[in-house]
Amino acid sequence: MYMPPHFEETRPEVIHRLIVDHPLGALVTLGSEGIVANHIPFIIDKAAGELGTLIGHVARNNTLWHDHDEQVEALVIFQGPAAYISPNWYATKQETHEVVPTHNYAVAHVYGPLVIHEDARWLRGAVGRLTKRMEASQERPWKMADAPAPFLDGQLDHIVGIEIPISRMLGKWKTSQNRVRRDREGAIAGLRATGDPTDAAMADLIEERVHATLE
Repeated sequence: MYMPPHFEETRPEVIHRLIVDHPLGALVTLGSEGIVANHIPFIIDKAAGELGTLIGHVARNNTLWHDHDEQVEALVIFQGPAAYISPNWYATKQETHEVVPTHNYAVAHVYGPLVIHEDARWLRGAVGRLTKRMEASQERPWKMADAPAPFLDGQLDHIVGIEIPISRMLGKWKTSQNRVRRDREGAIAGLRATGDPTDAAMADLIEERVHATLE
């Protein structure tokens, strides 16, 4: 990933937060037919290993679990907030007009070996943790115990667990760090004015870094 130093994010806790808030990852592996990408929701066990461990599952019919090069690390890409930035929002536009549009985003690239789990006990525990995380916002969270046991056992037979002990992480927060402060403040105001929640999330990320430069 192209990484200008001013866009690099190295703090594990910040990258972990993006993964927690945006758990659908693009899992990229090398198989017999070349590079393959699968979109899978993950949970992260922050306490497992130095950088944490990703946990998820795939359908048993998905060839990923038995067709991947064990000598090549898997890559999981997590996409955080992203937003178009209009040059009309920059204060310097009125002075020089030497401005162009851009797109801001926050992404995490996570690497590690792909570990496969077929053990029913491991699978049940992993699916339980994933369900608890995803159902947390519901007024009455669904629990695995809500489903009939024979039905649930049958569903578990149709999936395979995957685990990725994280060996390294790359974070890129392209949040207008290359603009002067008043241009960044203009971008924040412009994003908030759209009324779009995703734009507001990007405005928050820019604002965090504006404040950080003042500390």
